[in-house]
Amino acid sequence: MTKQEKNNLFYVCSLIEYIARQTKNKRGIIAKTLGKKGIEKQLYDAEVNHCLPFEQVSDELIKQYDIPEGSFDTITACSYTIPSFLDIGKLYSIMIEDCAEPGKETDELLSLFSSFISDAISNFQTDVYYQNPSYLECSYQAGYLLD
Repeated sequence: MTKQEKNNLFYVCSLIEYIARQTKNKRGIIAKTLGKKGIEKQLYDAEVNHCLPFEQVSDELIKQYDIPEGSFDTITACSYTIPSFLDIGKLYSIMIEDCAEPGKETDELLSLFSSFISDAISNFQTDVYYQNPSYLECSYQAGYLLD
């Protein structure tokens, strides 16, 4: 991947995390709602959209894709400081870069956000987010959190 493609991937992963927090949905629901074509469009538009506030782009996508309010709120009851949506977006982009076959990043994004590891990362009452990305990648590929 080029540096620009990596930046675009980071932006889209962060955007998915942001939208999920705003709508209280699992990250996989947002990724599935956007679908492969929608994610590819966001990757294409990322160079321009990154100059806009996340709030604006998020609001536009929530309206365009009719994303409903969910009940997956892992932030409100959290007792600790939560990582920013950009921190989580960076983690996802690293994992996708490491796990995806060249040219299959969109497919890997959909798979990763729809997997058990995404819900585990989003549970900010645990320390899963703080684990080494290599551990998270191996757990994701194994299909469960490794001991």
